[in-house]
Amino acid sequence: MRPNRRYGERQPSFAILLLLHEMFRTANESGIPPVTCCFIVGQILLFMRYIQVPWSVWDVCISVDKAFWSKDWKRFVFSAFEHADDWHLYYNMVSFLAKGRTLERRFGSKYFLYLLIVFTIMTNITYVTVSYALSELLLDHSYSRTCAVGFSGVIFALKVLTTHYWPSGGHSFMGISITSKYVVWSELILIQLISPNASFVGHLSGIIVGLAYIHGPLKQLMDLVATPPYPTSDNFQSFHQPSYPDLDTLRNLRRQRYR
Repeated sequence: MRPNRRYGERQPSFAILLLLHEMFRTANESGIPPVTCCFIVGQILLFMRYIQVPWSVWDVCISVDKAFWSKDWKRFVFSAFEHADDWHLYYNMVSFLAKGRTLERRFGSKYFLYLLIVFTIMTNITYVTVSYALSELLLDHSYSRTCAVGFSGVIFALKVLTTHYWPSGGHSFMGISITSKYVVWSELILIQLISPNASFVGHLSGIIVGLAYIHGPLKQLMDLVATPPYPTSDNFQSFHQPSYPDLDTLRNLRRQRYR
């Protein structure tokens, strides 16, 4: 998603208050594991600029030109934690809340933190790689110039994991049943139709990273540093993916721009 140039301390908005309400509701009902909670609170504080940083959103957005050719390596990390507006932050964090608390309970907090760090960097590396490839193949330099921010690439990678580890969950969109195997791809297309300004490449990059972990070499490489704990009955419980948004939510999404 393309960021706004405005930065500086922000006042709490309706979207932020709604996000905090969702967090308190979830905490009261089932609890929020520490890493998931810290990542959400940290991104809220960063967006509100209660965490002071020496850059604006525009200074850390990621693109081929600004990150790779300019050798501005910090963009490969910090771009994921910035958001263009409050609703962008809200939808990303609500989605992350559902996936993060489930995966953190399965993997444990230490490994889940490790997973998030790797996924953040790998999603941005994949984003730059795919953008460059599209720019060269389609002879369209706009793919190299488009600068994006947001956590949704990491969220799509996590979604690949949840649909793999809990394949029996129910998935539906407007009454149409969708199997776990295709739900991530369906959501990729759906979000692009609802919000054309969404970063298709960013979401696709997250899916690629998730698949590389499940079916490719990424997990084997990560295992050289740390391995996930063997799941127990307590942290490998049945999980049902939430259904696709209802029509009111879709109308709200149409007004938002995503990465």
